[in-house]
Amino acid sequence: MNATYMQQLIDIAHRAGAAIMEVYRSGDAGETSKADNSPLTLADLAAHRTIVEALTRLTPEIPILSEEAADILYPVRSQWTRYWLVDPLDGTREFIKRNGEFTVNIALIENGEPIMGVVYAPVQDVCYYGARGAGAFVQRGNTAAQSISVKPRAAGEPIKVVASRSHSDARTEALLKQLGDHQCISMGSSLKLCLVAEGAAHFYPRLGPTMEWDTAAAHAVVNAAGGIVCNMKGEELRYNKVDLHNPEFLVLPAADEALFGLLGIRHSGLDPESSFKS
Repeated sequence: MNATYMQQLIDIAHRAGAAIMEVYRSGDAGETSKADNSPLTLADLAAHRTIVEALTRLTPEIPILSEEAADILYPVRSQWTRYWLVDPLDGTREFIKRNGEFTVNIALIENGEPIMGVVYAPVQDVCYYGARGAGAFVQRGNTAAQSISVKPRAAGEPIKVVASRSHSDARTEALLKQLGDHQCISMGSSLKLCLVAEGAAHFYPRLGPTMEWDTAAAHAVVNAAGGIVCNMKGEELRYNKVDLHNPEFLVLPAADEALFGLLGIRHSGLDPESSFKS
């Protein structure tokens, strides 16, 4: 997965973002509801078509699982050792609210692990990306891409916690009280994970429901930046499970033993110096 390949993936995410912005600017999202009562807009469908068509041309041999075409049975999926996992529009509720905090998420999964990911926020024109062995980066507009990495909390520093704008609950509030001195940063969609990846936040807990496509691309970026996305036992999230729901998870620097201690868990032995290295 060389730099040229990654640039093609970034270009696909930008094209999907452009398709989303056409709907966003029109003021008519064509909002409907899925069977689970989650919202669906014309922008979700336009981005889905753009990404699937482009990935099929780029890598016809690699299957695609998208949120908008997720009815592929597990006996079929279980045979995949490598596949694309896509959320064409992550943060549909943020899109409907028109606060700009929504993203295009494209991840490459290999043997249950996210090895490459692109997260593009079209309103801000900000793109986060990362890959195994290649590091993590952010590009804002037409400026040069900058390398990013997680930043463990310094001694005595308040814990910067990123939280969802659309999802909050009493258990999360209780967990934050357990941490002691902390500051909250509100954000929508997979941008929450990216804030940890670039060191703008130390910690993101998610105790509510999510799906695999919600996290995979940003998970790849977090890992490439030296972070971990783990369940409440400290084990990295896995992908292409029978049930595509994620467990509750935590996002933080892999080397922040003090924060793991406050949380009362031990991580799975991930070495931040060798994480996702070839």
